[in-house]
Order: sequence, then structure tokens, then C-alpha cells
Amino acid sequence: MFNIATGLAIWCSEAMTLALVLFVAWRHNVRNEAYLYWGLGFFLTAIGFAMISLRSEIPSLLSIEVGNAIALLGQSAWVAGFLALDRKKIEWWALLPPAIWLAGIFLPWVNTDYSNRVVLYNLASATGATALAMAVAAGDMRRERTRIKLMGVFVIQGGLCFASALTMAVTLPSDIEATNLGGVSAMASAFLLTIAFALTCRLVMERSERHLRAMTLTDSLTGVLNRRGLLGYFESIQERAHGEQRQVAVILFDLDHFKRVNDRFGHQSGDAVLTAFARMARQYVPNNIFGRMGGEEFAAFAAVADQTEAEAIAEAIRTEFCRLPVSTGEAIVPVTVSIGIALASSIEANIDKLISAADRALYAAKAAGRNCTVTFGEEEAAAPAPATPSTTAGELVPTVDDQVEALRRMGALSRAG
Repeated sequence: MFNIATGLAIWCSEAMTLALVLFVAWRHNVRNEAYLYWGLGFFLTAIGFAMISLRSEIPSLLSIEVGNAIALLGQSAWVAGFLALDRKKIEWWALLPPAIWLAGIFLPWVNTDYSNRVVLYNLASATGATALAMAVAAGDMRRERTRIKLMGVFVIQGGLCFASALTMAVTLPSDIEATNLGGVSAMASAFLLTIAFALTCRLVMERSERHLRAMTLTDSLTGVLNRRGLLGYFESIQERAHGEQRQVAVILFDLDHFKRVNDRFGHQSGDAVLTAFARMARQYVPNNIFGRMGGEEFAAFAAVADQTEAEAIAEAIRTEFCRLPVSTGEAIVPVTVSIGIALASSIEANIDKLISAADRALYAAKAAGRNCTVTFGEEEAAAPAPATPSTTAGELVPTVDDQVEALRRMGALSRAG
């Protein structure tokens, strides 16, 4: 015969330990309510099973009706935890396990028959396992593959509990047989819950790793990619351009007279300008491959059909930024941006050369009066950077004004009207 008291004592001890661990984790990160709900679930389960094990020591109402209801309420808390993990609201069906138990336990033919009580509990527990599977499936299954295994564990648990209830309902076992069958089902469920807890820990760890990885690739002020994160996307853009027979465009942005903004309105206003520009500009860049290179300089990578498409992206951002009201609370900050574009075929595209060419185009845009866009096509982007006077003794070096004038003649300069 299965020893219920021993099994319940072991499970209560494990559940209390897990509850303590989860409560400590929640205290460390109170914003993550999933830890609180999961800890509450194990705590309620431990309390409920402890009351069930004291059946001969406390009134039957507390041991049977209330104890099992509290244990099943623990399943509801676990469901709430998975919903909280994905920042979803708690659904009404999370409370079905204790509701089913309370709806059936006071029926005379259930309350007075041990086998029927075990059948009812297994049906309620099967409902709880189904609710857990639904809560897990509500998350991002494609991105978090561990969810598939976790959902599978809960589906197996639900099927096990339902099969146990159906078997007992059909075979009408004696109390001893019902105790043994119920004990085997309970231990199997406990084993599956242990696996589920391990998979849940893995799910949380994978999510934390992705969050930390994203933090290393994201600019903390503006929320867009930082230099490292942005450069990491260049190969994918190059491959996409090659597959679609398009060109690779590197677009550099530099906020005009940004130091004056900081000096006149304060660094908080400067931060507001950077944030406003980043939030607006990324909406115009395909696939949001946009980031902050450092200071007031930003960049975007895009696969474009031709120079016209690249300039359309840049000009849309430039004109929108001119109209963007950046408020500091006391005044509206006037802001503009200068833009440099470099283009290359997908085969010839080299990240260092393109950034260097876009940087030269950006300086030409500043020399042309700022608040404009300068484009270097494939020929200009492929050409080496012009030598400086210090490295070309005795040779004439084209001035920035000469470059600007040449760009005007080539039609590579777009500026505000």
C-alpha cells in the first residue's frame, strides 16, 4: 500500500524549499512578479498537502475540502506566474482548478466516497495542467524553444491526471486500490513538476542571457543599437543586398551644433534631443538597422535599389527632424542634422571603406552649410580618402569647398529649400 503521509511529507519539504528560493529571488528583483507567483504556488501547495496529511488530527472540512482547494490554488498561482513572465494579465481560467474542486466536493455522492474524491481531484489537477500549458504557449514559442518542452511536460501531466481519473471512474476501485492508484499518479505528477521547474529555470536563464546580450549591443540613453551592435548587422545587410541584387548604403547622421544645444539648454536637453532623434529616425530605416556611433553621431545600414532610395530615406529623416518639436520644458530646441551617404554594390561593399566614404560625405555636408545630405556613389565610395597636406608635400590638395562645388555639379548634394 502506498504511504500517503510519507509522500506528502517529502513533497511539502521540497515545495517549501522551492518557495523560499523563489521568494528570495523575487525580493532581489521585485519587478519580476513571476517569482512571487511561483513561490506562492509552491507555498500554497505545501500548506494544502500539509493539511491533507493531518487528516486524523484536524477537522475533515479543513483537511479534505479546504486542504485540497489550497493545494489546487497553488496551480492557479503557477499559471499566474507564467502569465506574469510574459507581462500578460491574469485570466479567469487560472482559477479553474480550485473552482472545479469546490464545485464538486460538496455533492453528497462525492463527499462521502473516497474514490470519487480522488477522481474529482485528478480532474481538477488535469485542468490546472492544461491551464499551465496554455499559459506557457501564450509566450513567444518561436524565439524561446524551451517553451515547447515545458508545454509538453504539462500536457503529459494533464493527460496522466485525466487518465487516472477515467480509470478510477470506470473500474470503481476499492479505497485501498484508489489510494495506490492516486499515490502513483501523485508521485508521477511530482516528478513531472520537478522537470517543469528545471525547464522553467532554463527558460528564465535563457531570457536573462538574451537581455544581457541586448544590453551590450544597445545604447543605454537612446535605446537604439550601439556601435558594436550596429556593425554586427553589416554582413546580414550585405547578404540581403546580394540576394536581392541591390546596393549597400551606409548613412551617417551628425546633429548640427550639438555642443551649442548642451551649452545653451543643458545636458539634459541634449539627451532629450538625442533620444528624440533616435526614436524618430529608426522608424524610417528598413528593419531598424540604426544605431548611435557615439556622441551626436548616428548611422544606418540599408539594402537599397539605387542612390535615389538611399537619399529618400535620408531626406525623410532630415526633413522630419527639422519639424520635430523637441521641448525641454522651458523652450523648444531648434535642431537640424547633416547627413552623409556612401553606396557600394553588395560584392564590393566593405564596411571600413563605406563608413570612411560616408564620413567624408558628412564633412562635405557640414561644409556646404549643414542641414543637408551629400551622397557618394560607388565611384566616390571606392576612391581612397584624399591625402592631407602633411602627407603630400609639394602637391595641391583639393579643399573642402572644391569638393562641395564638385558635388553640386554632380547633383549629389541635397539641402533644405
